[in-house]
Amino acid sequence: MDNKTMLEGILWDLKTLGDLFLHGSIESGTKNIHKTFRDALDEVLTLQNDLYTLMSDEGMYTVENVTETKISKVQNKFNSTLEEE
Repeated sequence: MDNKTMLEGILWDLKTLGDLFLHGSIESGTKNIHKTFRDALDEVLTLQNDLYTLMSDEGMYTVENVTETKISKVQNKFNSTLEEE
């Protein structure tokens, strides 16, 4: 397994953990439990950001800049689809 594949798997796991901790903090029954989940969420988001930065710096995770024209085109297509329904 190459580094990119391994790091993508770890990033996926961190995103999943973040989702679980978010819902745990939202649905917690006491302030103590809420704080525990919130602290865990903060830590996993920091780890996720650090890993994303590392992958981005190594060219493993690229982000494409999208022009306003492309955004408007997709938005118009979406709006026309809604109007058809």
